[in-house]
Amino acid sequence: MQMEWISIQGTAAWNEDAIVINESQGLYAVIDGATSLVPFRGPNLETGGRLAAQLLKHFLESQAVSSDASLEQLLKQANERLRQEMADSGINLAAKEQLWTAGIALIRVTETHIEYVQTGDCMIYAKYADGSVRSVTRDHVAHIDHESKLLWEQGIAAGIQKKDELLARVKPRIAANKEKMNTQIGYSVMNGDPAAELYFESGKLNRIMLESLFLVTDGLFLPEGLARSGSRQIEEEMVERIAAGGLQSYADWLIEVEKGDPECIRFPRFKMSDDKSGIWLRLHA
Repeated sequence: MQMEWISIQGTAAWNEDAIVINESQGLYAVIDGATSLVPFRGPNLETGGRLAAQLLKHFLESQAVSSDASLEQLLKQANERLRQEMADSGINLAAKEQLWTAGIALIRVTETHIEYVQTGDCMIYAKYADGSVRSVTRDHVAHIDHESKLLWEQGIAAGIQKKDELLARVKPRIAANKEKMNTQIGYSVMNGDPAAELYFESGKLNRIMLESLFLVTDGLFLPEGLARSGSRQIEEEMVERIAAGGLQSYADWLIEVEKGDPECIRFPRFKMSDDKSGIWLRLHA
């Protein structure tokens, strides 16, 4: 098996993504932390999103991980640790706008199967020997982001051309969406709330003809406006671009595209460049 991974900081003050590589347990993950709406800074001025992502990373790479535990059990334990860390830091656990949060896509590689568990919009894709690409996970944040991006696009249509002004327009909607965390009308996320455990998605793939796996945070998603004409699903094109040149080359190209749209007008998004993390596992290399 061969592995390539990246984790590149975007334009925010911290890289709130993280990568998990625990080869002895066959565990691999991408994590996407998100800053709370109520500002918080840790001992080294870390954001809550940074702290959440690093806490999950350190737990899943630690000796505390049991090979007998299911992936759901591991996330449950990690979520409990996140809750305790926030309580110790004085966070009001009943106030969703204060919570440190993170999405995660976690896999365990075995001889015959790939086990997975996921929350949020961290994604897992499988590529098979016949060239077909399969989306293993669902982006649970897409419908929430669609509402916010619609407001962004309406602002552009009204003549707003500055990212900060567009963000001010969208922030109330983002705040309202935080209240929907781990509810049936919202999205799944690790945030210390025991309700998070009700919304984990998990499963198991067999390895028959399975060539490679791609784990990515949303910063690596291919913008719809960049899809080739006549392309198949945009996710398939992203996977094919990564497979053709590697994660680093793909990320470098995407960052250059983003630099050419600094006010986020051509490709509506909430920051010029989001953190970009990914793992590419070639299972039969």
